[in-house]
Amino acid sequence: MTNKINIAVIGVGRWGVHLLRNFLAHPQVNVVAVVDPHPERLAAVKQQFNLDGNVLLKTQWQDLKTVPGLTGVAIATPATTHYALIKDALQQGYHVLAEKPLTLNPAECRELCQLAEQHHLILMVDHTYLFHPAVERGKTVVQTGKLGDLRYGYATRTHLGPVRQDVDALWDLAIHDIAIFNAWLGQIPVKVQATGTVWLQGAGEQGSREAEGKKDINFPLSQGLADLVWLTLTYPDGFQAYIHLCWLNSDKQRRLGIVGSLGSLIFDEMSISSPLTLLHGEFEQQGNQFIPVNQRQIVLELEPGEPLGRVCSSFVVSILNNTPSEVSSGWVGTELVEILAALTLSLSQGGKPVFLSDRIVKEQKSQE
Repeated sequence: MTNKINIAVIGVGRWGVHLLRNFLAHPQVNVVAVVDPHPERLAAVKQQFNLDGNVLLKTQWQDLKTVPGLTGVAIATPATTHYALIKDALQQGYHVLAEKPLTLNPAECRELCQLAEQHHLILMVDHTYLFHPAVERGKTVVQTGKLGDLRYGYATRTHLGPVRQDVDALWDLAIHDIAIFNAWLGQIPVKVQATGTVWLQGAGEQGSREAEGKKDINFPLSQGLADLVWLTLTYPDGFQAYIHLCWLNSDKQRRLGIVGSLGSLIFDEMSISSPLTLLHGEFEQQGNQFIPVNQRQIVLELEPGEPLGRVCSSFVVSILNNTPSEVSSGWVGTELVEILAALTLSLSQGGKPVFLSDRIVKEQKSQE
């Protein structure tokens, strides 16, 4: 295929620089501009990637509005800026790939999805884990019944920093594991609960941020921004997943599992040699005893490929085919923001269950 699309990358901080790297390497993409408010970052990426003079380096998003032939933008800026940037880009007629979360407000997410549909544009969210070979393979394992009757799920995502000042550990970390559980189960939760603990940024610090206009209605926890969060997700069939999140724990873990009657499936991102493992094992009842049988471990082979590279390729394919992403469309991102908002409400109420009654209807795939 000889068609090429012109893309601008907005934001080249810790994550945006990786988006830039992948788009520069894509054979069907011309990176025509890079935008970042920090001139030193622009100078750094110009040197790092040896960008030629045809690539515009700008500190203001507005400077791109006169760039001819621009097809799409990849946005990797703070979540608080997403709504305005994405809305403006869609209104200018650009396809959009946005870093997660889509926005911090479900109503804004829905508005953006509807705007993209009205303009026949692609709106995609960079939920990178949904493109991870281990997550893709794991979905097949779960949905083909290899685990038997599903019992419960669990996940741990801990590390020592970075500590965010704009969102709590819930909004910073939970979206990854929720996205994986939703994908593996083929469902979205109907009830959620969250409890949290604050150590580092208490009410005083939050009060200062509020005075500066930085507080968002999504973070009403009176004692500050939670450093530790425990979540419970309940799905329509009664399946429950338990998630442990903390950015104040030097025991770095990225581990998620689903337990069934015939065994367990473990995704351990920290394991280089065996990130996805199927642990067979079940019980055989002998009298009043339950004896473990059929125990064996299988390390599942995975297709090669960088997940973020797959995200970028999927965005390109969606644009060229004018077909929304089936994996990580704006509507998928909206569902995840809805779940996070419900969890935030539960967190602010000390763990009170919150029911997600007003569900988003997924987008129709048929093209007119």
